[in-house]
Amino acid sequence: MNRKWQIIKYITFDFIGILLAWFLFIYYRSKIIQGSITLKLIPSELSIRFYIGIALFILFWLILFSLAGFYNDIFRKSRLKELGNSIGITLIGTLIIFFVLMFKDVILSSSYYFKLFYILFFLVFILTYFPRLIITSITINRIHTRKYGFPTIIIGEGEKALELYNELQAQIKSQGYKIVGFVDIGGNNSLTGVIPHLGNLISIDSIIQKNRIEEVLIALDSSDNKSMLKLINELQSMNVIIKAIPSLYDYLTGRVKMSEIFSAPLFKVSFELMPPWQVKVKQFMDIVIAGFALIVLLPLIFILCILIKLTSKGAIIHKQERIGQYGKPFTLFKFRSMLVNAEQSGPALSSKTDTRVTSLGRFMRKTRLDEIPNFFNVLRGEMSLVGPRPERQFFVNQIVKVAPHYIHLQKVKPGITSWGQVKYGYAENVDQMVERLKYDLLYIDNMSILVDLKIIIYTLITVFKGKGV
Repeated sequence: MNRKWQIIKYITFDFIGILLAWFLFIYYRSKIIQGSITLKLIPSELSIRFYIGIALFILFWLILFSLAGFYNDIFRKSRLKELGNSIGITLIGTLIIFFVLMFKDVILSSSYYFKLFYILFFLVFILTYFPRLIITSITINRIHTRKYGFPTIIIGEGEKALELYNELQAQIKSQGYKIVGFVDIGGNNSLTGVIPHLGNLISIDSIIQKNRIEEVLIALDSSDNKSMLKLINELQSMNVIIKAIPSLYDYLTGRVKMSEIFSAPLFKVSFELMPPWQVKVKQFMDIVIAGFALIVLLPLIFILCILIKLTSKGAIIHKQERIGQYGKPFTLFKFRSMLVNAEQSGPALSSKTDTRVTSLGRFMRKTRLDEIPNFFNVLRGEMSLVGPRPERQFFVNQIVKVAPHYIHLQKVKPGITSWGQVKYGYAENVDQMVERLKYDLLYIDNMSILVDLKIIIYTLITVFKGKGV
């Protein structure tokens, strides 16, 4: 399975469909306008404006389809779900184009506008959805006939693991689980001798990387919440799809959602915190705002660089390793606000009365100017504008001992600002970090573009009031 080639196929057929829809729409419009200004299918004089119009029309639809998630997870598409999404997103796109471009047409008859609207909608929908449907149907057929499969492991023990494996193997139509092996929990596993034994949970990270595992099936009693939570905490940073055998309680509470009629009864542990289009918009906002901020703040950055150099010895930029999304370390950039060798005795959090902080550094911390270089981390894709503040591994280890659910913050990219930082402020010790944790978890449960905008506004208010510490 070649993901890049599959995405190229979707985009290529969408491109062709959109282009064809453009020409047919222009042709139809020129016919019904009649006595008004007419537009030919291909103008006799191909102006730059004509080419720009085509390019913008195609680009608009491709961006809209991308925001809708049409090019995400291209081997796990649902035809019924994509039908609904296609109708909805095509309707939205048609409304936007209709009100942006059609308002210039001066036609007395209202039927003219309705005709154009319906024609544009049906042309774009039919010429893009059906080619996508054919590609998706071919892919699903190859999955059902086991020509395509996703490298999968079973984690569990006892009869539950064996029953799950036998049920998957007995399916007439495969759901794409290509069982590579199993990971033992507790010993005496019934799968021994049936499929390869890959190891135990201690080596789960290397097992997933070595075998390029995409899906993990948990064959445990999900009523054992403590063991399940611990296992999911370890897996959720590894960027794999996690599914588990549901208990009776899961059925009664509605956690089990049927997606395939003939599939094994498994529920997906979802880490999708925002709709795909909002994820794309959030990424776009990050890049645009970070780039704009660095340009606008360039004079201030230049002044701060001079002041830092004049007021204390040491480098202007302080670099420090932090833990990012999925537990991956990255280098965080900040303006240096402390004396050189401030942590020669080991990692230590700062406080309001910290003598290691320079006089300029104290001002920068109050106004959060020391975090301006964080925008470079955003442009590098390591951080977001809004998200839980990244911590060092030294403190992460301490927090996890007290609050194991801290690991859930690593589902998302760390941010320059966060709901925890707005509501609680800087933490001076591990206990305060744990106290601040509840605000960041609340943010993750309610992530949206609107919430991000609110947090950014509150952060700006904090900066202008100088209450950053």
